[in-house]
Amino acid sequence: MNKVAVIVLADTESHESLGRVVNALELAKELTEHNDEVKIIFDGAGTKWIPKLEDSEHDAHPLYNAVKENIHGACRFCSKAFGVFKEVKSSGVTLLDEYEQHPSLRNYITNGYQIVTF
Repeated sequence: MNKVAVIVLADTESHESLGRVVNALELAKELTEHNDEVKIIFDGAGTKWIPKLEDSEHDAHPLYNAVKENIHGACRFCSKAFGVFKEVKSSGVTLLDEYEQHPSLRNYITNGYQIVTF
């Protein structure tokens, strides 16, 4: 069994960014279907995806819902910095702040996770 942390850093500003977040979620779905351990983390500008993907009208909403149980959280600091703190908090996604109000990627590494960034 693989252990993979999928980190979403892509902003929401372009079609290319949509492709990156969809690829991140597709990877998470594929890994889950093969019984791998997957944790999805939204960091940096990637935190802006949570309110967009929570919208049932968004094209990627069904894919987001398919892997939602694998969302480990979103960066607390970046959620504030990118203006989506309230939306992330109300979505039920955990706000991560293990290292200076950011997720500790080191913790994933020391726990044997491969890190894949999008």
